[in-house]
Amino acid sequence: MSEGTYQRLWAATQQTLGELLLQEPFPAEPEPERDRGSFFYKLASLFLHYLGMMRRLDVIYDQMVQPQKRRLVRRLLDGVVGRVLELKEELVQVDLSEYHCLDHVLQDLKLTPIELEIPIPKYFMLEQGKVLQDREALIEEIMERLGRRKRRTAVKILPPSEAIALIQRAERARQGRLRAKFMREIRKDAERDRRMRERKHEIDGNWAALIIQKIWRGFLRRRQIRQERMLEMKFIGMIPSSSEAEHSEIMNRAQSREELRRQRQQEKEMEYQEALVEIRQQVKVKEGPDIQEEMKKQIRQWFIECHDLTGRFPDYPDDEIGGSGVILSEKTPQQIKRELDIIDEENFRKKWGDKPLKEKKKEEEKPKKVEEDVQQKASKFVPILNEGHKEYHTRWASPNVQVFPDQDFNPDMIRVQEKKEVEAEIRIQVDKLMRQELQALRLVVDKEVTRPYKRRLKTKKGKKGKKKKKEKDLTPDRTLDSLYEELVAEGLIKKSEYVRLSDYIGDYLYLGSILKLGNMEPMPSLFDLRQNVILYGVLRLGSAEIHALAPHVRSILLAGPSGTGKKMLVNAVCTEAGANLFDLSPENIKGKYPGKAGLQLMMHMVFKVARLIQPSVIWIGNAEKTFYKKVPKDEKWMEPKRIKKDLAKAIRQLQPGDRIMLIGTTNQPQVAEVNGLCKTYQKILMVPPPDYASRYILWKHLIESYGKFIVNRLDLTALTKVSDGYTPGVITMAVHSVMTERRKIQLLSRPLKSREFLDFLAKKDPVYEEEKESLKNWYIKTPLGRQRFKTDEDQAIEEAARLAKEKKKKL
Repeated sequence: MSEGTYQRLWAATQQTLGELLLQEPFPAEPEPERDRGSFFYKLASLFLHYLGMMRRLDVIYDQMVQPQKRRLVRRLLDGVVGRVLELKEELVQVDLSEYHCLDHVLQDLKLTPIELEIPIPKYFMLEQGKVLQDREALIEEIMERLGRRKRRTAVKILPPSEAIALIQRAERARQGRLRAKFMREIRKDAERDRRMRERKHEIDGNWAALIIQKIWRGFLRRRQIRQERMLEMKFIGMIPSSSEAEHSEIMNRAQSREELRRQRQQEKEMEYQEALVEIRQQVKVKEGPDIQEEMKKQIRQWFIECHDLTGRFPDYPDDEIGGSGVILSEKTPQQIKRELDIIDEENFRKKWGDKPLKEKKKEEEKPKKVEEDVQQKASKFVPILNEGHKEYHTRWASPNVQVFPDQDFNPDMIRVQEKKEVEAEIRIQVDKLMRQELQALRLVVDKEVTRPYKRRLKTKKGKKGKKKKKEKDLTPDRTLDSLYEELVAEGLIKKSEYVRLSDYIGDYLYLGSILKLGNMEPMPSLFDLRQNVILYGVLRLGSAEIHALAPHVRSILLAGPSGTGKKMLVNAVCTEAGANLFDLSPENIKGKYPGKAGLQLMMHMVFKVARLIQPSVIWIGNAEKTFYKKVPKDEKWMEPKRIKKDLAKAIRQLQPGDRIMLIGTTNQPQVAEVNGLCKTYQKILMVPPPDYASRYILWKHLIESYGKFIVNRLDLTALTKVSDGYTPGVITMAVHSVMTERRKIQLLSRPLKSREFLDFLAKKDPVYEEEKESLKNWYIKTPLGRQRFKTDEDQAIEEAARLAKEKKKKL
């Protein structure tokens, strides 16, 4: 698309953003219980609108060329992503569930389920691509250096006599198979000739011609109907076009154009960075001396006014409160003096103490604390969006803005920006000079001995938090490279598999709201799970700006039957966010770093390196073993609970801005202590077996990977129905076991049949209802599950009381 297309898309997006910002101020929580449904509907509507805006801003930022516009679009994109995360957190608090049924909202807004797909900003992978390649090469180099790289199996050299005997056996077996096949064909031909001779006297020529004619006409008619049906399905878009070459050519052409625009972005960015340095130097050389003299003139004028007003020269403002910036702001000398006196008085009270004054101060701060608590519930990203929206209308939407058809930078904007930074640098130098001049004036004019320099402290409003004890560095003399190499050598840092979240196939739950109206709790779909993994994992790890302000999520637990793709999701998070993978599974750390001191050193090294090379994902497979109620006898030697206390302590020390995520996977959470598991893992996501829609799409996707023409001859509906209860892992293995190299060669002569997959499925156990009910009962014991269960119980009691009251009235 052309640059004008992206400009129009940006203008339309800004118009939508303005409309959404007008809808933002509404109560944070519904007061009456009956209003919960309407409040949830408002949140869901905003959530869907911001998702659409996020999708459009991602396209604009990926393809827009002008560097200054891209910086504004990036801020808006991060702000919208952060607002989506905030709305998700509010939806969870209102709905008391990690999965939401929004089909009724989609229907009212006339949107399709595809609008619920959470887009992952493309710049996550583009900016981390080079880092990922270097990291993988480094791991390969370390493994090769340590001699632990996977080597090819050594070829066993046989003696000549054994080699000849082996070749003879293989050749005799081959000849025997060919002879058996040849004899089988001879017997079939002989049997066919015998039957023809027996039936020859029964069928005359006319009857034979009639039978041939009937079969041929039926064949022609069926072929014609099949062709007409295929044309109709292609016309209405129900099946892809058979011209795959044409389709792939169009897609390749579009991708090449997008890549060309990204190359132009890099060129314009380099020109912009060079212009920043050049214009900054020009401002320093040409305007720097004038700026310095103007500052000195204004400060001297302030000295004179304060001396005329108070009879003495004022104290010079400290750098921590702005230095001469306080003086040069649009304030009178009386206002500046009053502010400085207030700061001195507060610092004096803090130092010497005054009980009545302190008690009075605490009483005055109580309402301020309430206001601060209320402000904490407000959005942190809406002000960023408001600021970006105003900047767009000021700088880029005005008709007087100069148009740059070549997408070059605007030098006037750079000059204004650099002038502010140069002024800040010059102000620091001027402050040093003017402090010396102020001391000289006091000595000459007022005959005053130099006052001792007092460092003013910034006053902090609100309650002081307890100072956290700084973690002791157990490896102060070790470099990052040495720590990284040791963790790779011990197998604690692993190379994650390249998996995209789009490869985790699943469809949307279309009847969720209808099931809820019937008092039935719907099972989440794989589509919903994928969306939550993006929201809680990828979007937070992918951007430092988003992670610093978004609701903090330290850890996620994926709980579900074996084969549902939990490990695949962990690898996908690492791929999409460009994160490092640390493995602290009980099976992986057994026998490593023994003893209490060794355990502390291991945990310290893992979290230290994870902070230094963030984003990082710390994975714990079989997470239930870390929190066993009772350790099985055959696993006591492994000490699966050894990291329990140190892990909880390390997770609590993670702060906003530390892009480190703990992800645990488990298929037997019932054997673990619920309290310990829930305290360590902040978000618990159930991983269900696929429903009918997800299984249908999964079968189709897997079989189409071997050729799109194969699907047209298969009964996918029957396969989907038969595979009810089987996990995606079992279905994937069934397809791979059938579609061997030999079977792919035979596809043209022997079309694929649905029954070929049944033999493999019959050998595997599905997920039985008892296991599903056991996982549901366990989830009810989690904090969010308990809240939801209590709310449902209260609603049921109220509904029963209402029905009893109505029945009593009728009587």
